[in-house]
Amino acid sequence: MRRKVRADKESVGTGAAISRAKAAPSAAVPWRPEQLPPFPAIALKALNLIAGRDTSLLELCDLIRPDPAFSTAILKIANSPLVAFSRNITSVVQASMLLGFQRLKSIVITVGLKAYLQGPVAPALEACWRHSVACAAIAERAAGRGLDRDFAYTAGIMHDIGRAAMAAAAPATYMRVVETEADDPRDLLPREREQFGLDHCETGASLVKLWNLPGAFLEITARHHAYPSRPADTESIVASSCLLADTLGFGMTKYRAAPSYADVLATFGEAARNELPENAETLAAEIATEIQVIEAV
Repeated sequence: MRRKVRADKESVGTGAAISRAKAAPSAAVPWRPEQLPPFPAIALKALNLIAGRDTSLLELCDLIRPDPAFSTAILKIANSPLVAFSRNITSVVQASMLLGFQRLKSIVITVGLKAYLQGPVAPALEACWRHSVACAAIAERAAGRGLDRDFAYTAGIMHDIGRAAMAAAAPATYMRVVETEADDPRDLLPREREQFGLDHCETGASLVKLWNLPGAFLEITARHHAYPSRPADTESIVASSCLLADTLGFGMTKYRAAPSYADVLATFGEAARNELPENAETLAAEIATEIQVIEAV
């Protein structure tokens, strides 16, 4: 029998996440965020645009164009089946105008996370990347017309930035966290604390502060394993999308008995559920295609 979605409210609050990050206990790999490689500057710029700190599309384009990796990635995505423009896109400015300001920001952040996780190939890095894209794709669909779909996508990409940083900093150590099966995604949190001194929710909240990211990402990073209590807001949609990504096979570890697709859909609000396919295989195939296109850039 498949287990039901655990409906307790065990979670890490934002304040607790930040305080624990400041005074983490001893661990196998002490957490030192100041020693992490910096998140790509272009992606940080795009994240700050979400908070309205900057407003210029041209300014973002000027950052992208001199960077060969980002320019190439934007052009590949603009010419991919994900976008399906009727003509070839040959410049970043052209791509920006056709994609739109909001969509361009989301793509830049996605490419930024992909670049951040590049390095020695490790299953933990690959799994983290695919889970983040899957969560983002689900959140974007579930947001529908009632919420900002581009912010929902970006929140999905960024929700596991703490885990991404852990996996990037110590891939072999993080593999010890995910190599054993679990009953619930939250079962990984104490394992992370044992290895790093804090869990990825706490790490994510500390990085939002360290990188001076918009405050909207504090709750997203710190509480995405909380049971959704307000199904109509972006935070709850991301929490449900994270769980649904695991259920569809885009998880960080193997689960002994993953909740059913129907059980996880029930954690979304009615409006969000209506935006998602009734069939799990359909949604999984759509997400796999998106991941394949982005991984090819």
